[in-house]
Amino acid sequence: MMQDQQISKSGGPPEWLQWAVELQALAQAGLAYSKDEFDRERFRRVRAIAAEIMSARSGLSLEVVEGLFCNEAGYQTPKLDCRAAVFDAGNRILLVQEKADGLWALPGGWVDVNESIRSNLVKEVQEEAGMDVEPLRLIALHDRNRHNPPPFAYGVCKVFALCRLLGGKFAPNTESSGCGFFTEDRLPPLSLTRNTQEQIALCFRAHADAGMPVEFD
Repeated sequence: MMQDQQISKSGGPPEWLQWAVELQALAQAGLAYSKDEFDRERFRRVRAIAAEIMSARSGLSLEVVEGLFCNEAGYQTPKLDCRAAVFDAGNRILLVQEKADGLWALPGGWVDVNESIRSNLVKEVQEEAGMDVEPLRLIALHDRNRHNPPPFAYGVCKVFALCRLLGGKFAPNTESSGCGFFTEDRLPPLSLTRNTQEQIALCFRAHADAGMPVEFD
């Protein structure tokens, strides 16, 4: 996560972050596919420059940046984060209170290895809220850095899906300290890195309109 909160003219992450991320992706791809050792050395230097830019502008140490930014191999692709929009009979949305910061979010998280979007949604809601759900349809596919602060040094595709509540009961767990159902006009303090008020409002609109098209960046 970046301490520099500057936003680019296009409304996305700051230009320096976009440049650093693109340099890192090019270097990572070059290291994955290049056979010539001289070319590989150049790509390693490009990756180092990208990390130096990130460190200089973010305030993070170069060691931390290299650990976050330069520890993958192969062609670089965005990570997947899924969020479940679950409503009760009173048209209130399910939110969980994150233990990490005490703020509230739609249940969800990174899509794990060997899980599909559907199965991961079911798993995350059960783990975080103790509820059983059935995923119904997609609401949105968001480029995280266009919607959620602060900007990340890697791409994230956020998947929001409408889910039917089947039953269940909250139980204390390692990730959530509580959960509840809320109306759109009485939301608790939100964990904006996970979901914004605008994204919650989008879920309410999708719940009210079965024909609403999927929103995607």
